[in-house]
Amino acid sequence: MVSQADDVAGISSKAGLQYVGPELDAMKAAQLEEDPIVHRHLSSLYDTLLEQNLCRLIEPFSRVEISHIAELIELPVDHVEKKLSQMILDKKFAGTLDQGAGCLVIFDDPKTDSIYRTTLETISNIGKVVDSLYVRSATIMV
Repeated sequence: MVSQADDVAGISSKAGLQYVGPELDAMKAAQLEEDPIVHRHLSSLYDTLLEQNLCRLIEPFSRVEISHIAELIELPVDHVEKKLSQMILDKKFAGTLDQGAGCLVIFDDPKTDSIYRTTLETISNIGKVVDSLYVRSATIMV
C-alpha cells in the first residue's frame, strides 16, 4: 500500500501450492470482504492503484476525452470522471474537467519562482529587525 513492492514475500510457496485453486480463492474473497478493516485497506489500495494508473494514462496528453481514458482503463465514464475530479481537488495533478466537451484539460506543472521564497525570507528578516528595534527602544524609553 505504500508502493514498496519488495516488502511482499513470495505468495506461492511449496507448502501453499497444494491448496491453490478456485475454492480457496472464493473463501479468501468472502472472508476478506466481510472484514471491515481489510475491506477499508483494500478500498484504499484500489483507489491508490486507480490514481496511479490514471496519472500514467493522462501523462502524454494536454487535452484528452474522458471517454477515451475510460476506454483505455476499461471503467465506466462516470466512474473515471468522478475519480479525475477528486484527483484535481486533492491536487494530485493540475487540470480541469470540461464537462461540456467531455474532456480533461491538463495544465503544465507550475514552476516555483525563487523570488517568492527569497521575498518571504526578506520579510521575515525585516520582521525580526523591527522586533529587535522595538525592544531596544523600549529599554531606552524606560
